[in-house]
Amino acid sequence: MKVYKGHILTVDSKDSVAKYLVEDGGRIAYVGKTLPKEYAQDECVDLGSKALIPSFVDTHQHFASFSIFNAGLNVMDAESNSQIAEMVADFYAKSGKAKTLIAFGASPYSVKERRLISREELDKVCPDKEIMVVKYDGHACIVNSKLLSKIDKQVRNLRGYHPDTGEMNQEAFFKVSDYITGSLSVVELFSKMQQAADWEAAMGIGMVHTVSGVGFVGDLDITTEKIFAKSLKNGFQVRVFPQSLDVKVATSRRLPRIGGCFKCALDGCFGSMDAAMNEPYADGSDGVLYYSDETVTEFCKAANRAGLQIEMHAIGDKAFDQATRCLKAALDDFPREDHRHGIIHDCLPTEEGLKICSEYHIAMPIQSAFIGWKQEPDEYLESIMGKERCSRLNPVKTFADNGIVVGLGSDAPCTSPNPIVWMDKCVNNPNAAERVSIQQALRMATYNGCFISFDEKERGSLEKGKIADMVILSADPYEIPAEEIINLKVEQLILAGKPYESAKEGVLKAVCRGLGSRNKF
Repeated sequence: MKVYKGHILTVDSKDSVAKYLVEDGGRIAYVGKTLPKEYAQDECVDLGSKALIPSFVDTHQHFASFSIFNAGLNVMDAESNSQIAEMVADFYAKSGKAKTLIAFGASPYSVKERRLISREELDKVCPDKEIMVVKYDGHACIVNSKLLSKIDKQVRNLRGYHPDTGEMNQEAFFKVSDYITGSLSVVELFSKMQQAADWEAAMGIGMVHTVSGVGFVGDLDITTEKIFAKSLKNGFQVRVFPQSLDVKVATSRRLPRIGGCFKCALDGCFGSMDAAMNEPYADGSDGVLYYSDETVTEFCKAANRAGLQIEMHAIGDKAFDQATRCLKAALDDFPREDHRHGIIHDCLPTEEGLKICSEYHIAMPIQSAFIGWKQEPDEYLESIMGKERCSRLNPVKTFADNGIVVGLGSDAPCTSPNPIVWMDKCVNNPNAAERVSIQQALRMATYNGCFISFDEKERGSLEKGKIADMVILSADPYEIPAEEIINLKVEQLILAGKPYESAKEGVLKAVCRGLGSRNKF
């Protein structure tokens, strides 16, 4: 039994602030302003100026992909392609016996050359090992000649094949991804997942919602994520959403939810100007809507009737409208009171779509980290879609004002999972009209994530009887100026009442435990 004294931000229905919290056997035994006599002699942790909050939830990421890329070379902060080349050269020199190298985060909008690094440039610094440099949005990559020679026959007739520059996007990109991930063993993937869980725990994240099913033969990533989730004994939680239009991918694995879509999304992304738009981009194109309304509606109806929770990706407004129409059609066909269906990203919502989401209680796991994003800077976005449309991107307050449940997430590996950044972007949105309070932002980063995955009865707020999943922050976010939120630090993650313990252990032992475990996933 342990008593915490100080700033206890409960994130209950009233956003109550308590002075004492008592943890007993992994659950919260008491929360209140005063300490009952029966706990007076128990061990006490005096928080001082620090704050105790519920642990964070990442409501959308691709955990298997993040695990792989996080173990590779991150080039997101590079200022130029020449700097990326230097980083690759150093990575190559230290790569040992590794056959294939992976780098992630290249953007043509954040480097001085204003283009992606080329195949020729990669050949100079990595001549005799395969290397794949993935674009920041996870929808394209650049390969060197060594890797191109291995996959050329498989990709040469696919859309997005550009051998001159080495860039592979759309179908060609996914074929390259299949080749890379197909070379990974289960042991390697599982080990990288353990490392990724530890990395996210250091950010105060106690639960992730992962959407997977891309780039792995036989959906190995979904199966491995499920086993990994069930194997964990440190309290870290993983909720698996298969990314597929085939309902059986979820039901055959006894998963209660499905991520919808195949490959990337209903549409693409702004970085490649293939996010589906109701009005064209500056170059006259209007993006790519990968599926017809009939196809998406048929899927939504089947998944909804099967009792599954549905989440779909939609970035452009045309895709957002399609997602809302199809979910509405499914719920009109077979009404369900507590479905908790959701739409991921929601970067350019429409009034009609927002009305449907509000009326049909469709949640929004958004990525506030996209606001003021270095990889897709405002000047680039304005150049392709105009200032007026850019002002309607990521309207967090509008979502909340419409009574929509908003969860925050990273879309990792597109952005690094960092809940402090998520909250800062919500509270200090450059678009002042779309700013929310720190109380709202904290709820979006904690309780709402648990609500979205039906976990709110056990987690997400600091209330009596709930599992003691908590984070100690360096300061009380309710008492500091908004501009200082970004300076908050995660001091400790506590899961089920215990300080977080590393997920690293022998893979065989963990897999065997996962296969026999009844843990929730």
